[in-house]
Amino acid sequence: MIKPTQLREALTCSVPLLQSSPDCLHMFIDHGRIVSTLAASLSFEYQYQLNLVITDYAGDIDLIVVPVLAWLREHQPDIMATQERRNTGFTYKADVISDTLCDISIDLQLTERVLVKQVEGALHVDHVPEPPILAGQA
Repeated sequence: MIKPTQLREALTCSVPLLQSSPDCLHMFIDHGRIVSTLAASLSFEYQYQLNLVITDYAGDIDLIVVPVLAWLREHQPDIMATQERRNTGFTYKADVISDTLCDISIDLQLTERVLVKQVEGALHVDHVPEPPILAGQA
């Protein structure tokens, strides 16, 4: 899986707390599934919930939400494409610790397509980028 690493890099570059304290960002993969068919290749899709937990956060939550939205537009645009996906694809909760600090938990429903090809007896694995959302789909 490559999306958790990509998102960690995007958030670390964008959120000042994570630049100075990267250990405040925790990632968990929940409800993971491997979806494959009996097609000729071994290609498959990862489907999972990525749980991000940012601890001891004192900033404006917008400074986290906006970079996540920007990342999703490129790496998981279908989250914004339908009403159902908008309602379930990006959810959050916060644990208010004090007047200035909270822990923020974000859940993202992600997928990753993986093509597996056999070339000269060897298996080659390639992670496929998300297809673009065409005008009128969103």
